[in-house]
Amino acid sequence: MRHRGRHRRRRRGRALRAFLSGTALALTAAATIVSASQATVTHDGPGRLKPLTASAGTASMRLTEDLVPRAALDRLAAGMGKPVGVGAVLDEADRTLRDAIDCTPAERRALPVSPTAARAYCWNTDDTRGWQPGAVTTSGDADDDGVWGANRVILSGWSRSGGTRADHGLARVGFVDAGDLNHLSYTWALLAVPVDGGRDYRGLVSHVSGMVWYHDKLLVTADDGDRAALYVYDMNRVQRATVAGEAVGRVAGGWSAHGYRFVLPAVGSYELGGGSDAPRPATVSLDRSTAPDSLVAGEWTLGDGDRGARLWRYPFSTAPGRTGLLAADAAGRVRASQAYETKLTGVRGVLAYREQWYVTRAAGPRDRHGTLWRQTADAGREDDRASGSGAAECGSARTHSCWSPQTESLSYWEATGEVWAQSGRTLFALPLASIDRTTE
Repeated sequence: MRHRGRHRRRRRGRALRAFLSGTALALTAAATIVSASQATVTHDGPGRLKPLTASAGTASMRLTEDLVPRAALDRLAAGMGKPVGVGAVLDEADRTLRDAIDCTPAERRALPVSPTAARAYCWNTDDTRGWQPGAVTTSGDADDDGVWGANRVILSGWSRSGGTRADHGLARVGFVDAGDLNHLSYTWALLAVPVDGGRDYRGLVSHVSGMVWYHDKLLVTADDGDRAALYVYDMNRVQRATVAGEAVGRVAGGWSAHGYRFVLPAVGSYELGGGSDAPRPATVSLDRSTAPDSLVAGEWTLGDGDRGARLWRYPFSTAPGRTGLLAADAAGRVRASQAYETKLTGVRGVLAYREQWYVTRAAGPRDRHGTLWRQTADAGREDDRASGSGAAECGSARTHSCWSPQTESLSYWEATGEVWAQSGRTLFALPLASIDRTTE
């Protein structure tokens, strides 16, 4: 029976790969519509990244660390019950992502034209309606072997775009059990922020456009109106909700998490340290090719604007007792270790690996697809591409609009060589090598 099951999975895997190839051909045939703005901005390419010096604005990228007191976290845990880990959450993953073959034509149009996706899945309509998709991170970020404990995991961020005024903007994370890539199951956890010294919590109000899981910490971008740039969550401090209601926080009879069984209370935040020109990290990713590992960040810019985006990185701490936190000085200040500017506008996702930076540009108003550009930040390497940048071409018009329409983050799973992203209700992965090949 085990052999027959394995053969069925292999046949289904081959069928899905063939289906994705056919989808890519159909998308390529349709990738001939390109807006004037997209063609103007990207025709000659953005070239190399321009390094920024302290006088040119890296000082404004400074963050200040603010950790929640241990006593407050312990008080919350005492009230809610002993925290659980990722494995306990996955044990209750009772929802299933659809394979690409079961996605709708509209959902499949969110896939890249070139390079093509190697894996693709779609979220269920009934529990994503009224929610806006955001960032993706994986256990490949969390640990270099790609596994957290005994689990392969994908985390997917979403924010409430509909509903009542009270729950508008709430943020949640989908915990996806990726142990069997032919059958992805998931459940939800609400993101929260402790208040009143740990006696209660409120929901995080933010579009989760960036998210990185590094060791036992989850760093999430914040835009909920205060100076917080990133919130920090401890993956060993997942709490169980005890009341299945729509409220958030402490209620009569226990603790509620907007109807979800799990809630993640923040253990800290990083606040913007610069002035009015301080860039807010709207997209983040992990780079394991630096020493130490670093958090890559980028700001969003308007597609029809005249200013390119700033891209930068923060080193992670190597100090004892600071696992998963950024490198901060004695005053809690975190400084950018590198910073650049790209000529690209409309920037959304950013990834860096081995001197190469990968930047996604959102689709324009008349575009069906966005663009993914590879740029280099090191002009001194003899083996660098001459132009310093490149993007795939597709369609009869040889347009660069070949990427997914709206990918807000990119996550590189180094153990498998795959890049994960999502656009709309579509979650997909493809080899980083295929991106390099098509952006020569």
